[in-house]
Amino acid sequence: MHGPTDLLLTRFLDDLRPAVPLVALWAHGSLAAGDYQPGKSDLDLIAVVETDVTEEQRRRLAKLHEKLDLPLVEHLHCSYMPRHRLSDFATEHVTWAHQELYERPVTPVTRRELHAGALELYGEPPAGLLPPVSDQELSEFVRTDLRDFWLDKTRGRKRWLQDVWVDLGMITVARATVTLRDGRLITKREALDVLAELGAPMNVVADIRARRYDMPRPFLSRFRRGTLARVFIRAAIKRALD
Repeated sequence: MHGPTDLLLTRFLDDLRPAVPLVALWAHGSLAAGDYQPGKSDLDLIAVVETDVTEEQRRRLAKLHEKLDLPLVEHLHCSYMPRHRLSDFATEHVTWAHQELYERPVTPVTRRELHAGALELYGEPPAGLLPPVSDQELSEFVRTDLRDFWLDKTRGRKRWLQDVWVDLGMITVARATVTLRDGRLITKREALDVLAELGAPMNVVADIRARRYDMPRPFLSRFRRGTLARVFIRAAIKRALD
């Protein structure tokens, strides 16, 4: 593992164990899938705790995250799932992400990633605790996410001038297409290859690849890139949902 990443995860686990009744700690996403890019990829973690998170524990968690002063800490995200609520997909769990503590569900995609190959940092593996996700549950979530979130976001233009929207939108639609078509999850690196098969604008794909993997970037204005990405994503979502 990357040195600063390993140090951060070790320190985080050491600080977390006295703060909450920790049952397990797992990593998913790029770190577990082998496509982790230090400083660019998020550190996506799931902590299983023995009981509901109390107000006192919330304060401890917020303080813990705020006091972590190590490289890459801004990329560390963690959801805290009580053991007795693991089977409820709709439950919103205490989560630290984007430098704040709030609540959100742990999605079927994350749950499937954990079963497919979590990086086990502490405690029991996902298979011993987390109920599996059926193909139907996964497909329904992906379709809803494309229809209700991403398709709506393609109606506006301003956000598509930002790197994060172009990168995440393009990669998400490629991954979602494969999941709906084949029932499997793919990495971000694989998604960039799939975009070519889907007829994506290759200068936009090359721009994303260059920034993610430190390669020479093609010349492409933000306005042109955003327009191409938005138009492609909107069309690709409609095809995926047919």
